[in-house]
Amino acid sequence: MKKKRLDPKIFKLDPRIKDGYYSDKYFCRTKTVLDVDNHHPKVLMQVFQKEDNVCVCGIDEAIAIIGKALGYKSLSLEIKALHDGDITNAWETVMTIEGDYSLFAHLETVYLGALARGTLIATNVYRCFKAANGKPILFFPGRFDSHLIQAKDGYSYMVGRKAAGFDVGGVSTDAQGEWWGSEGMGTIPHGLIAAYKGDTVKATLKFAEIIPADIKRVTLVDWENDCVATAVRVAIAMEKRFKETEYDTRFKLYGVRLDTSESMVDRSIVEDMEKNEYVGDFKPTGVNAKLVRNVRAKLDEMGKIFGVYFFNIRIFASGGFNAKKISAFEKAKVPVDAYGVGSSLFKGKIDFTADVVRIFEKGRWIHCAKKGRRFKKNERLGENNE
Repeated sequence: MKKKRLDPKIFKLDPRIKDGYYSDKYFCRTKTVLDVDNHHPKVLMQVFQKEDNVCVCGIDEAIAIIGKALGYKSLSLEIKALHDGDITNAWETVMTIEGDYSLFAHLETVYLGALARGTLIATNVYRCFKAANGKPILFFPGRFDSHLIQAKDGYSYMVGRKAAGFDVGGVSTDAQGEWWGSEGMGTIPHGLIAAYKGDTVKATLKFAEIIPADIKRVTLVDWENDCVATAVRVAIAMEKRFKETEYDTRFKLYGVRLDTSESMVDRSIVEDMEKNEYVGDFKPTGVNAKLVRNVRAKLDEMGKIFGVYFFNIRIFASGGFNAKKISAFEKAKVPVDAYGVGSSLFKGKIDFTADVVRIFEKGRWIHCAKKGRRFKKNERLGENNE
């Protein structure tokens, strides 16, 4: 079945792209030379990257960039490409552009950049979801880069998530869901707790009273660096109000989020270290496996005493998570129900390269590439609109 590419209008591309405003100068000057010399070589441009197990993203945007810049002239080009969400390995051709090089020589910077950014985010998300064994990965990196890139990054998150085979998760801003029709999700930040003078219980109850009931109640419990005790106090307060209001769903505590600073050791961990004569057998700082287990064990203990309400409280873990740390948690069967991942989704690099590899001369294609490059045919490539 043919896959439909995104409508180019969704990208809201800057019209200055066609004039080379965002392009490396040497590409702009290449176009100038070809235009002035009235030289219009028909070439085959080939695009690839050099990493394995990569979730490609930015293909639709790259095609849209060429279409926007060239207008009707883009119809003379033949573009073949993989689709956003396809998994590719090193050196596999992800896109080819065939046609008059003088038309698109100046666009290389922009379409490669679209691929590089989108693929980096999508690949990091894809790897996190694979590591999490189906548990939700919440996309929290908006604060770590310009707001101007949020829509693209949020779309890349969705592409990586779907490539991993999952539909559960969410983004933190409305802008991140713009390209694919989603909205931001989020609950109680440290700022709200601070506004109530560090009273996590009060902040949680106020949130529960005011915010619509269809928003899941997930509260941070690390404000006092005592996640176990804070989680219990919040749970007791919410469960009490839940019963007092005859089971008003506004007071259904969906989960608690552990976000202990990577330079801090939670109080329950300090107690464990003293009791068990800690000898360096695990990293005590931040959100670690022992801390999660301590919180889960206490909530389950409360459940045995006071009822099922406490058993149903989920644990969200955030702070310093990436695919490697998630994988370690899952291997150790740490009772985390969802992960919040932030700046690590921006780390690493996946660079794309474009090369002219063939030129059409005297009615046939001939090899024309720098040493170390050659045409690599890829039957997986789809046409412009498929």
